[in-house]
Amino acid sequence: MPAQRNPAGLPDGQREIMEVIWDRGEASAFEVREVLSQNREISRTAVRTSLERLERKGWLKHRVVGRTHFYSPVVSRDTNLKQRVVDLVDRMCGGQAERLMAALLEHRGLSAEEVRRIEALLDSARQQNNSSGRKRS
Repeated sequence: MPAQRNPAGLPDGQREIMEVIWDRGEASAFEVREVLSQNREISRTAVRTSLERLERKGWLKHRVVGRTHFYSPVVSRDTNLKQRVVDLVDRMCGGQAERLMAALLEHRGLSAEEVRRIEALLDSARQQNNSSGRKRS
């Protein structure tokens, strides 16, 4: 069966393991367990099982050195974030990105620096739409 990626559908424990591997770039099951056990108790078996499942799902790949498997990400943190935001907009905002922005502005607010960066992103999106002849309604 081919590997399938469902970034929005990772259970919390597997997402936590991905965070460790994204932070390190590559890690063994021992290293992942060492990091996770700083916050809670977790067995070697649970870590190994989760790593194997993440690999089957297409999130990780591994290389073997001696008897140790070193896991590295196939899906980048940025790709995961983008896919989760699209899923959030689709499921929670009826596909309307402006609803997400309105909720952020109303309930959290933005710093001056965040406003500046968002304006730059919007300007870039406008230029891209103008150069490709696309218009969004």
